[in-house]
Amino acid sequence: MRVLAGLLVLSCLAVPAASAQAALPAIDPSDYVARVTNSWFPLKPGTVYVYRGVKDGKTSRDVVTVTRGTKMIQGVRTTVVSDRLFLAGRLEERTTDWYAQDKRGNVWYFGEATAELDRKGRVTSTEGSWQAGADGARAGIYMPGQPRIGQSGLQEFYRGHAEDHFRVVSFSAAVRVPFVATTHALLTEEWTPLEPSVLDHKYYVDGIGVVKEASVKGPRETGLLVAMRSP
Repeated sequence: MRVLAGLLVLSCLAVPAASAQAALPAIDPSDYVARVTNSWFPLKPGTVYVYRGVKDGKTSRDVVTVTRGTKMIQGVRTTVVSDRLFLAGRLEERTTDWYAQDKRGNVWYFGEATAELDRKGRVTSTEGSWQAGADGARAGIYMPGQPRIGQSGLQEFYRGHAEDHFRVVSFSAAVRVPFVATTHALLTEEWTPLEPSVLDHKYYVDGIGVVKEASVKGPRETGLLVAMRSP
């Protein structure tokens, strides 16, 4: 295990949570910039992404909006992203995510406030919610500034609740979704020790961001980018 240019790089897929957490560098607010401009995961305020797919055996529509709002977390001004998940036409989950970019271009994930809803719109669970700096939670790197094949890292850490990891697999992945088609997508795989039987693939297109998510192990889930509206 080593830390390279501010990016936690893990040498294998299975890393003890305590070791991964200990390797995350401390947050220095002076190391962050105002906007998330990483070309693999740009967060331009006002941009709206719409994904369609399948989750829990139901048709899904996921609306992700990069808001113009910000939130101060550990002295860092983060970008607020709104995520609304509809299953079979009904709003089932609403989430607010917080991201920030450091001077090396790494995009850090500072937490999320998530809520599952019943048919009457009442909150039934907030499991998975966390914020860096609270109750031992730590921010992790969601997308490195200069990703390299084989790099892996901890995207979030809230013991027992949020421990997602990623690994860069390819820069020449072929992907075709309603919004775009390319043979030069960045492919990552994501997993968490909290669900060892689940593995997901995520495809990113330069200048756009996430265009496809698909499970390769575990329950069938997909999400394809069908529309993108820029300000």
